[in-house]
Amino acid sequence: MSQTGIRFCTSFARDAVYEPGLRAFLEYRDLGLREATGGRFRAHVLRVKRGEDHSSLHTTGLHRHQLDFQMIFVLKGWIRFTYEGQGEKTFGPGDCCVQPPGIVHNELDCSDDLELLEITSPAEFRTEPLAP
Repeated sequence: MSQTGIRFCTSFARDAVYEPGLRAFLEYRDLGLREATGGRFRAHVLRVKRGEDHSSLHTTGLHRHQLDFQMIFVLKGWIRFTYEGQGEKTFGPGDCCVQPPGIVHNELDCSDDLELLEITSPAEFRTEPLAP
């Protein structure tokens, strides 16, 4: 087997730490892929901050990410997006979406108990807000 440059990595739920991230009403649990892959990938669990009222944040606004790969997998709750050329999509537990690089999208709403897994490549990327 060839050398991959990927290090062994674990992330146990009992040790989970959630931190602030891109969206103010969400918190993020890093799963260690950034370090394990030398920044080529990131995987984190996103959830609505406990006790946070996000109802006034009905939308993230139209935006796109400058990256090579983005996938979400809903673990709990639901989330609704609109995608350029695809329309509105609502995702619930067990649903998955691969968002093509640069696709214009907007989070419209989500449940208070939302938890989802997001995987991106590269780990660090730019988010470009767009005018409505």
